[in-house]
Amino acid sequence: MSEHLASLGYRMPAEWEKQSSTWVAWPHNKYDWPNKFKNIPKTFAKIISEISKVQRVDVLIQPSANKKEILEILAKEQSQIRNIFMYKVRTDRAWTRDFAPNFLVNNNLKKKLIPNFQFNAWAKYNNYKNDNQVKIKISEMKQIEIIDIVQKNKKIVLEGGAIDVNGIGSILLTKECLLSKIQQRNPTLNKTNLEKCLYETLGVKNFIWLHKGIVGDDTHGHIDDITRFFDINKIFTAVEKNKKDKNYAALKENLNILQKAKNIYGKKFEIFEIPMPDPIFIENTRVPASYLNFYFANKILLVPIFENKMDDKAIAVFEKKIKNRKIIPINCLDLIWGFGAIHCMTQQEPFI
Repeated sequence: MSEHLASLGYRMPAEWEKQSSTWVAWPHNKYDWPNKFKNIPKTFAKIISEISKVQRVDVLIQPSANKKEILEILAKEQSQIRNIFMYKVRTDRAWTRDFAPNFLVNNNLKKKLIPNFQFNAWAKYNNYKNDNQVKIKISEMKQIEIIDIVQKNKKIVLEGGAIDVNGIGSILLTKECLLSKIQQRNPTLNKTNLEKCLYETLGVKNFIWLHKGIVGDDTHGHIDDITRFFDINKIFTAVEKNKKDKNYAALKENLNILQKAKNIYGKKFEIFEIPMPDPIFIENTRVPASYLNFYFANKILLVPIFENKMDDKAIAVFEKKIKNRKIIPINCLDLIWGFGAIHCMTQQEPFI
């Protein structure tokens, strides 16, 4: 890396900090939702609509897309159209969490910066070249400086869904995603190298390594399905009460790690359990349904629900623990067939 960004005063803010915008890519890849794509634009529109009522939404659409048609779908969901801005930028998929920028801020300089982490479709798919150019396109459109993130002469791969930060030095991540040889993102980096890179780039120094993600997650262990900060010292984590469920042991192990974890001041975090939904199968495939794939926007928290008997219990925990925001459930039963939910399809741009 050409510069140690953290030493220059840059950091990655927490998601709940004030945002200037949310970046979304309008869905177009029908292969991500086989036999269910017709319902997906409406789900995206519901999510965009709720965000547009509280802040700006920047939407990437295919150059061939019919803008008028998209606006009609958004209008049907009572979107605040004046807060929605569209850009013709080619994408491969709609999961902006993983290929749009993890913006950094410098509070002293009142400046934003884009770390140009690479995206390689979770080291699993071949079609990602357009997605990997999105950070550069956003940098050009918004005139925000962009810097390649390099270690050992290699550009570093990192998806937004693989990390969760509290904005003051702590980060949640999993060994399964970032250190495994399966779907290996950075073959030349070990744990020490990766921590050094994230410290220098994001301004994080307290690494909380969980082990595994959930069954059905084709990213191989993204943190945003299992454990999330919701305040600088408070963490939600997914738990499975059914000992026979395939997620039981992994989530219990993660909970044990969290209960021993400490913040940058050497104190323990407050840990709050969120139940997993009962297993959901679509076309005989177990999908990675989780209430932890929520998204903070200004004044609201959007939470995925799945027409599942555990929905109400999960929402009750969010409403009890988060008093300063409106909790908005969004039916993601069709959306999760693409193996992602609300957090996966959104990426916040912080206010500075």
